[in-house]
Amino acid sequence: MSNSISKEFKFFSLLRFAFPTMVMMVFMSLYTIVDGIFISRLVGTDALSATNIVYPAISLLIAIGVMLATGGSAIIAKKLGEKKEKEACEDFSFLVLAAVVIGIIFMVFGNLFINPIVRLLGATDVLMDYCVGYLSVCLFLAPACILQLVFQTFFVTAGKPVLGLALTISGGIANMILDYVFMGVFHMGVEGAALATGIGQLIPALAGIIYFLFVRHSLYLVKPKIRWSVLAESSFNGSSEMVTNLSGAIVTFLYNIMMLKLVGEAGVAAITIVLYGQFLFNALYMGFSMGVAPVISYNYGSGNQRLLKRIFKICVGFIAISSIIVTVFALVMSPVIVEIFTPAGTETYALAKTGFFLFSLNFVFAGINIFSSSMFTAFSDGKTSAIISFVRTFVLIVINILVLPTLIGVNGVWLSVPLAEFMSVFLSGYFFIRKKGKYNYM
Repeated sequence: MSNSISKEFKFFSLLRFAFPTMVMMVFMSLYTIVDGIFISRLVGTDALSATNIVYPAISLLIAIGVMLATGGSAIIAKKLGEKKEKEACEDFSFLVLAAVVIGIIFMVFGNLFINPIVRLLGATDVLMDYCVGYLSVCLFLAPACILQLVFQTFFVTAGKPVLGLALTISGGIANMILDYVFMGVFHMGVEGAALATGIGQLIPALAGIIYFLFVRHSLYLVKPKIRWSVLAESSFNGSSEMVTNLSGAIVTFLYNIMMLKLVGEAGVAAITIVLYGQFLFNALYMGFSMGVAPVISYNYGSGNQRLLKRIFKICVGFIAISSIIVTVFALVMSPVIVEIFTPAGTETYALAKTGFFLFSLNFVFAGINIFSSSMFTAFSDGKTSAIISFVRTFVLIVINILVLPTLIGVNGVWLSVPLAEFMSVFLSGYFFIRKKGKYNYM
């Protein structure tokens, strides 16, 4: 089999393999931020508020897509490593079919019940039309959304991370250009923003179908073999990534409530800026972890313990060094980063500048925690991965958000994530040691 995930990886070759996925995740975070800027400037702040209100519904779709992609990728890569290529292609095809069916279910039932859904999510009379307009178009393109998430990961599994990166960049650039065209030129409002996003997702989705149908390399689409156990295992194995996505929406809601209580609307704007920064910097670690995951799965499946141990050492070493560099950069550049979003001298700027500095301390610890969860997903150990992810991204953060501000005020909000990441390092370390005998990576 000619598949780049079977290479004899060393430090730089592993980084080269993971680099396209890292760039892809960083780029995705960038064009998401640009998306918000376009909506705010070309349509208005009410429209931007509406997109935030319907975010949980979209987040659920994204969470399911990420769950199928990461959980299924580990299973498929392991089977490729075991030389079960026919079975891997059948399972891959079944997961793609499942993704399409789930997308259609969201599209049909979401639009049938769109008014009660947006009311349930908290839409006011002022925002109702914006919410319905934006979510409706997003739901019509739900199959494209979930497919592009699945193909992003499986391009890496197929040993074509550069192609996946190129398609993601193409979709992102199309999204940004169409944002301006639909909202700025044709004045289509939030519906134009949603349509631009959907078309940006449609590009890698259609390209993925064409590639995996006609390029018969190591992984390709065949007549799917319906194995419900594969869908169940993929869902369970990818549950930690799903939890991460869903908990993000809940945690953001808690942040907003707490900041409104402590400092008012300027605080909500400040926390939004800080969370954009977290989204951008964590994308680096998420991209690296996603990039190396198929390599870990493949070598675990093939029983190459020697290479597995080397890969683990490379990953930990890279994360340790890059975490320090990223943290120092974020601390030093916090005023500059904040000023991109809001002018200096405002209340929001003052709050966000302090907040970004304190919040940036979490980057020392976040990388290893993101990698640990992803690594156990790559071993098809969904339970361990889910425990790390759920405790890190939900339990500890929620406790800290509810407790720290009562003790030290608004600084407690900023420090809730750094403290949660610091505490999570001990949990990650515990499972690293506990599971080393089972998976032989140390």
